[in-house]
Amino acid sequence: MVALDAARAMLELTRGVASDAGLVQADVEALPLRRGSLGGAWARATYLHIPRPRLPAALAELHQALRVGAPFHLTMRLGDDDGPLADDDFPGRYFAGWRPEPLRDVLVGAGFVVEELTEEFEGREWLHVSAARARTLPDFVGPGLRVLVVGLNPSEYAAEAGVGFARPGNRFWPAAVTAGLVSRDRDPRHALHHHQVGMTDLVKRATPGAATLTGEEYRDGLERVGRLVGWLRPRVVCFVGLTGWRAARDPKAVAGVQAERFEGVAAYVMPNTSGVNAHASLDDFVNHFRVVQRLADDG
Repeated sequence: MVALDAARAMLELTRGVASDAGLVQADVEALPLRRGSLGGAWARATYLHIPRPRLPAALAELHQALRVGAPFHLTMRLGDDDGPLADDDFPGRYFAGWRPEPLRDVLVGAGFVVEELTEEFEGREWLHVSAARARTLPDFVGPGLRVLVVGLNPSEYAAEAGVGFARPGNRFWPAAVTAGLVSRDRDPRHALHHHQVGMTDLVKRATPGAATLTGEEYRDGLERVGRLVGWLRPRVVCFVGLTGWRAARDPKAVAGVQAERFEGVAAYVMPNTSGVNAHASLDDFVNHFRVVQRLADDG
């Protein structure tokens, strides 16, 4: 058992109820834990101190630390709080309230299967979530995004690696680095925090390939991505893979800037960077990402 908190005083209180627990003073937004090292997690009134736009990235950290199938119980404040509370015993602390459906979207995006989400109205108002870590990739998103990259879905290889477009033959990362969109290969955290490039997928279900995905999955996924874009407002949304966009939005779409904006944001669609797509070269993908860069620079 590991007890983790940012405050040493809180960790000392743990000794009275779990004397054998390892005490770790750390930031839940930067967990110092190995990938897959946890068999479960319980967080009561912990993540509510994180500003809403930063919660997805914090939960991505937890997703990476949990084993596939591990349970996760989360308690959040129900409501619309956004900032310090006037009656707080410790003035200056930040509180974020959440409504059920936006919180569910964030959890699904972070790679969790939400098994139960209930509201409690006795005393303070709370949201209680029972979830499990899915075999998928978490969203790497946050505030101030220049570009949101949307893949089709994680491959099983990528889900195991914890990085989208992870296969050696996939041209995504080589093209993105060459174009200057990112500066580190296969590092979505660095892309997010240093280049404001976020990553998500139309469909969260991991598969050996995209051929088994259905039109309904793409359409449902596009609705979720639409809510994400409406919330975080990236400058550009880049859909990697024409298949998903055509299935969910426009059957006749061609690669390039789309005539119709997506949730008020410029939408760019490019071919799949998978190595099996022999119709496009590395140079083609580099050129696509350079156009996306210019769109982001133009705002």
